Amino acid sequence: MKKRSAAVAFLGLLAICGSAFATGTILSTITPADQKRLDNYEKTRAAAIAEAKAGGDSGEFAGVEKLLNAKQLEFSGMKLTGNWRCRVVKLGENLPLVVYGWFKCKVTDDGSGWQLEKRTGSQRTKGRFFDDGPTRLTYLGVGYIDGDTPPAYGAGPKSDQVGYAFRTGKDSWRIEFPEPYYESKLDILELRR
Repeated sequence: MKKRSAAVAFLGLLAICGSAFATGTILSTITPADQKRLDNYEKTRAAAIAEAKAGGDSGEFAGVEKLLNAKQLEFSGMKLTGNWRCRVVKLGENLPLVVYGWFKCKVTDDGSGWQLEKRTGSQRTKGRFFDDGPTRLTYLGVGYIDGDTPPAYGAGPKSDQVGYAFRTGKDSWRIEFPEPYYESKLDILELRR
């Protein structure tokens, strides 16, 4: 009876995770350092927001706060593929709040899941999404400088990136990157059509 219960529980877990890990299980892909960043996500996010609120421009922070507090919608039914305008917001650390201008991003689907590429600006990102429930995706990718060849995910902490993506509207969403290697405590990549 115990074996049957364990088997039923395992099959239930596979049913939940089956579509979530279309490109392979995230647990076999994510680095221990990135898993730790996700484990500390809530604490890191709260600290970064507090630093941005205390030391950043109040007008800019009001816009960022609105973005961060936007209702999280389900990703199902959203056409994620295609071209997007995207901008980076950095919270916490040396400069408590920095909001960059808009750049170009693109999402593609290679048949095994969504992939993102930030295509303009000096700082780029390229990676893949994994389902993490109806209102959240997990992003594993790499950061690199324009003109460089993007390294493979897992190459090391200087390039590896991890984050949670949240849909915020019909044609808007964001990715939050806790504890990026450079410059800030939390990076946000905001995307709009």
